[in-house]
Amino acid sequence: MNKIYAKNLNKHFGETIVFQGFVEKIRDLQYVQFLVLKDGTGKVQLTIEKNEETKALQEVVANLTLESTVKVTGKLLESPSVKLNGMEIIPEEIIVTSTSLPELPFDNKSKDNSLRETRLDYRFIDLRREENNLLFNCQTVLEQGFREYWTKNQYTEIHTPKIAAGAAESGAEVFKIDYFGKEACLSQSPQFYKQMAMASGFDKVFEMGPVFRAENSHTSYHATEIHMADAEIAWVDGVEDVMEEEENWIKYGIDKMWEAYGEEIEKAFKVQKVDTSITFPRITFAEAKQILKDKYHYMGEKEDDFERKEEMLLCKYAKEMYNCDFVFVTKFPFSARPFYHMVGEDGLTKSYDLLFRGIEITTGAQREHRHDILRKQIIEKGVDPESLAFYLDFFKYGCPPHGGFGVGVARIMMQLFHIDNIREATFIYRGPTRLNP
Repeated sequence: MNKIYAKNLNKHFGETIVFQGFVEKIRDLQYVQFLVLKDGTGKVQLTIEKNEETKALQEVVANLTLESTVKVTGKLLESPSVKLNGMEIIPEEIIVTSTSLPELPFDNKSKDNSLRETRLDYRFIDLRREENNLLFNCQTVLEQGFREYWTKNQYTEIHTPKIAAGAAESGAEVFKIDYFGKEACLSQSPQFYKQMAMASGFDKVFEMGPVFRAENSHTSYHATEIHMADAEIAWVDGVEDVMEEEENWIKYGIDKMWEAYGEEIEKAFKVQKVDTSITFPRITFAEAKQILKDKYHYMGEKEDDFERKEEMLLCKYAKEMYNCDFVFVTKFPFSARPFYHMVGEDGLTKSYDLLFRGIEITTGAQREHRHDILRKQIIEKGVDPESLAFYLDFFKYGCPPHGGFGVGVARIMMQLFHIDNIREATFIYRGPTRLNP
């Protein structure tokens, strides 16, 4: 395709071009008509002086509706007096390629002018806003950066099943489905299969794909269908290896995204780049609880985990003490962790949460790879080991020490752009009460 996009118009001054886009604004004045057209990369003004020669164009514009699509042939002029990018198209022909109904379901010029649920009902219109287009372009580059880091560092990409015989995490709720007369479920984590890859001799693996959580949660940071970025690494000496790898990976992706879109991000979202030169601080779970008690005089009801307010306070602490938006919290009690997390001699897990601007974005760990100990931990969690026989088989014939992590892409985008609800950071959101569009 040789389509000319708005972002590249300044390369075609003085030329007769063809431009296609949505109609964003129409101003029909006494002596002149103005149109503002938009595509996914920007906007441009059309100017039509009213005279005998332009009567056909005037009639087209007079009958246009906002959000219709048009194909325009005309001369692109550099016009410093035009506020919109200092240019305008003087059209010779306007072809209406699709017509929008005159009344839109909501005012799509600003998200603040409409209810979120209405905008989600008509997400295809809501996504036409300039900042939304930018958001998902940024997500594309962020994921590209993540993938580039992995491939540069000799990771192997895997694609794990999304139909599973059972849950990958004890206590997790799953969506049950009928599988040719047998009960199965949608996978809520690729965890078991990442570990199978370790037992298969794959040194480093990654996957980017959907997972499904049947949690009846209506918070601003949960969803029932999540796009996850997962990694697992063999031959680790400890959980520190996993944390160091995740930190380098996140910084790489953020740097790539800001390199591509930093100026536009700061203009559209009024946010500054995360300082990727600072090493993420590391504190233990016990230290974190003490900080919450001594510095902020707050203790949540959970003795073995954090509440959201505690996560927010710990991020505040990391920002004040280390000027860092991220903080690793390590050594969680086994009672708060899955059976496959390794337990150290101190009785605490070799695991961590990575908190970012007030919310947990990752749970990572060194995994238990020794069959006898893993089986014992499964029993301690009240799970019948026979129900996990296929999983335990992975560890009967040798498996290297390994660890890994997973990150929800929408959640990290939400925090990077200071978006207050995951629904706004997800292309199409799925939650307990939303199955459409």
